[in-house]
Amino acid sequence: MREEGYVSSTKLVLHDVEEEEKEHMLKYHSEKLAVAFGILTMPAGRPIRVMKNLRVCEDCHSAIKHISKIVGRLIILRDSHRFHHFNNGICSCGDYW
Repeated sequence: MREEGYVSSTKLVLHDVEEEEKEHMLKYHSEKLAVAFGILTMPAGRPIRVMKNLRVCEDCHSAIKHISKIVGRLIILRDSHRFHHFNNGICSCGDYW
């Protein structure tokens, strides 16, 4: 993902730890894990749907945009405010959430 231009957004991690530890903490957000599970288990060509009862964080939003471009699949994420349709590195919300 880094080769495609993804950079972790650690400014919203409020723990008093080193920058490296903040990046490590962001790797285990539920949205990213759900998308990874969907990529591994869903047949190619089918959209991946994730539902979340909280608002998606900025880092996960950016990461899922890059993932959709890399794997070439439609990823639909429902958070507490709206549906996000990620396709070819673009989100339907226009990066406004």
